[in-house]
Amino acid sequence: MAVTGSPGWHTQSADHVLRAETVDPARGLTQDEVARRLRQFGPNALAADRAQRRWRAFARQYADPMQIVLLVAGVGSIYPLGELGSGLLLIFLTLFNTVLGLRQEGKAAAAAAALRNMMIVTARVRRDGQLVEVPADQLVPGDVVSVDAGDIVPADGRLLREATLEVAEATLTGESLPVAKSTELVAAPDTPLSDRTDMVYMNSHVTRGAGEFVVTATGPATEIGGISGLLAAERADTAPLTGRIDRLTRQILLVTGVALLLSVAISVARGDMFTAVFTAAVAFAVGALPEDLPAVVTTILAHGAQELARAGAIVKQLRSVETLGSTSAINADKTGTLTLNEMTAVQLAIVGRRYVVDGRGYAADGRITHVAGQPAVALDQFLLPMALASDAVVTNGRLVGDPTEGALVVLAAKGGVDSVATRAACPRLAVLPFDAAYQLMATCHRMHDESGTDVVRCFVKGAPDQLLARAATVFDADDGPLPADDECRQRYLAEHHRLAAQGLRVLATARQDFDPVTFDPDEDLLPLLTGLELLALVGMVDPPRPGAADAVAAATAAGITVRMVTGDHVATAAAIARQLGIAGDAITARQFRAMSHGEARERIDDIGVIAGVTPELKVQLVELLQHKGHTVAMTGDGVNDAPAVRQADIGISMGATGTDVTREASVMVLTDDNFGTIVKAVDLGRGLYDNLIKYVRFQMGALFGFVFTFLAASVLDVAGGVPFLPIQTLWINFTVMLFQGIGLGHGAPALGLMAQAPRPTAEPIMTRGRTVWLVAVGLVMAAGTLGVIAWAEHAGPRPVAHTMGVVTFSLCCLSFSIAARDDRRTQFTLDTVADRWLAVATGASVLTLVLATVLGPLQEFLETTQLDLRQWLVCAGVALSITVAAEIRVAVLR
Repeated sequence: MAVTGSPGWHTQSADHVLRAETVDPARGLTQDEVARRLRQFGPNALAADRAQRRWRAFARQYADPMQIVLLVAGVGSIYPLGELGSGLLLIFLTLFNTVLGLRQEGKAAAAAAALRNMMIVTARVRRDGQLVEVPADQLVPGDVVSVDAGDIVPADGRLLREATLEVAEATLTGESLPVAKSTELVAAPDTPLSDRTDMVYMNSHVTRGAGEFVVTATGPATEIGGISGLLAAERADTAPLTGRIDRLTRQILLVTGVALLLSVAISVARGDMFTAVFTAAVAFAVGALPEDLPAVVTTILAHGAQELARAGAIVKQLRSVETLGSTSAINADKTGTLTLNEMTAVQLAIVGRRYVVDGRGYAADGRITHVAGQPAVALDQFLLPMALASDAVVTNGRLVGDPTEGALVVLAAKGGVDSVATRAACPRLAVLPFDAAYQLMATCHRMHDESGTDVVRCFVKGAPDQLLARAATVFDADDGPLPADDECRQRYLAEHHRLAAQGLRVLATARQDFDPVTFDPDEDLLPLLTGLELLALVGMVDPPRPGAADAVAAATAAGITVRMVTGDHVATAAAIARQLGIAGDAITARQFRAMSHGEARERIDDIGVIAGVTPELKVQLVELLQHKGHTVAMTGDGVNDAPAVRQADIGISMGATGTDVTREASVMVLTDDNFGTIVKAVDLGRGLYDNLIKYVRFQMGALFGFVFTFLAASVLDVAGGVPFLPIQTLWINFTVMLFQGIGLGHGAPALGLMAQAPRPTAEPIMTRGRTVWLVAVGLVMAAGTLGVIAWAEHAGPRPVAHTMGVVTFSLCCLSFSIAARDDRRTQFTLDTVADRWLAVATGASVLTLVLATVLGPLQEFLETTQLDLRQWLVCAGVALSITVAAEIRVAVLR
């Protein structure tokens, strides 16, 4: 039985369900009735996850090792050290971190909700006699909904009609294979869900065919709603960069722990008092533990995801933000991505005649003009397949349905054929939905032939070569049906190539009559279509998107290979590729399949267009490029694109025109379906990764400085082994380190990133050479800071030495952050000054550092003192050693 307690809809006939839901399938519900039922049943959405209790979320923030260290240090400062101010500040900082953590989680949840809202699933539903698109959460029981291959079923429902409909229900039943659906009722009440072939269920995927159903349950009342509490939430993805930083952090923790123990052991062996040893240990631990690094990196990645969303690219997984910067190959679908996906029929060819069609888009304004002097031909018989063998509806220039079908419907309207009235006058007896495997669609209608005989006429539209292979005759405008002999086929193919060479997408139409006595509407139509009569060829244009050619050029300059992978004819694809500047040979899928693996691997870099591809070939292409070491982005919109989109490193789906299945398989959704957005996203991804790495390396260099400073102070007994007091260490961390980190993480990326080759995905954060450099930076920081402290100790009281140590180390960190902005270019450029984020951060760092030495309350709180000009110059001069070392390194690298 249904877990929702439904009245066994699968055991009832379609007519009975329609009566129970009080709905006319031809007209659907009225808007007033929809509003009433929406109030009664609520929105068609599953219950949101229950929020975690506040006290649990608060306590979870203290599971972080850094929080534990600060809490222990705070309690220890109060007792036994008796430093009430320092202890309370440390405890306050744990509360501050907790509030920040909770706030960040709230922002992340809000961002996730906003991204979900940008990806609302829509449904095609019949209301007030019109087929309209509405958000799926506005469906109510009794709505009559249409679904096609690639859709996600938006609610539970009883099938009213279907055409080779197959639905994947693995998310609900666990069955791996799609289920073939039927309108015949299933009699047994206790039939398992997987065998209820007359029903469709919410969140299942339509993999083939088309159908129409009446909604029987929405939201929590659906089958998936009844068990939603048992479904485990998807675990948040961890970016590979975050994983590498986690490992790096653990290594630093190990080194820091060993250094801390060694420092404590040396101090104890020297006979230092417990208070001094404990103070040094607290300051050492607070300064050297980098536990906040992974959280900060994740926060920057999340910020990057929001930036991408504002640019029109919704990233569903944080790791994809990082991977974007490594993209080296883009396999782009032509229609809708590189072009506008606003098909317009511009030429019509029949045997003996050629016509030019005026107008653009989906407006019916325009004429069908012919060559002067030729006898007029009634075009209705050639336009009927365009109106009847299509599901698209065009109203006042607005399309609901497939763009290609929309172009055909508009062409029929320009020729005087009203699609809506014609469909009402010639209702369908049977339909063969379009499928990529056979590349055609057919509908059957009872009507009279030219002699007045009652026939079942089947109208077909599809790929010209597929219809030609099934053709027996060709309809001549002057002489009527002619045998489809070799000469006729050659003329047909020549006309096809003529249109395709102009960059037009070419579609063919045909018809075939059957005896109404022997015709079975439930029989599989495909084997019957072997005696087609070819009618017309239609040339349609889908113009390149404005800016697409510039985007291709930008991608090419960035070392990214752009390849067009399309189902169109090779001549059409090659013409569009030339307009867009896509380099390389144009080949067919058959030619690609004929290559051996070695030959394909060798030639693939010289191929710019692959036409007539199948879903399997798209997957093979992605795998081939991945085996060659490429980071592959794959775009797609149809259900046949989903396997390749899932296989790619960056699977990209179309938000405006893509199918629900492809959007679910992808990791990035383009809200504007624009190829230029992909290139913009790659640019943002490269810049984000560059800033992340700068931030991480800055933090690591400073951490090495902390470790070496405290360890050397203990070994050399400088300032009693305590170069900075715990509260002073915290001040450095939460002012200079924090501000400069923000400046690097959000500042302007290095120049020329899109002129460089893509970054290898396996590139480590810390290469051996860079590790040596960061260790050297840490040693210079430590040597300079301890040198200043030792000099100050001899010249005056310890508070002066501590103050000068804080100022010197802070200025060293500030100098290093500026050097880390672009470690291959000199710092002395206008770009450094023009980086607004870093300039503001540097100003804030200097201001807080000055206030710490001149403002009375801060002097008392931080145990600092005012420095004279000579002391400031000594600190600044030592800090400039970082700048000098960085400039020497830049000169060597260049």
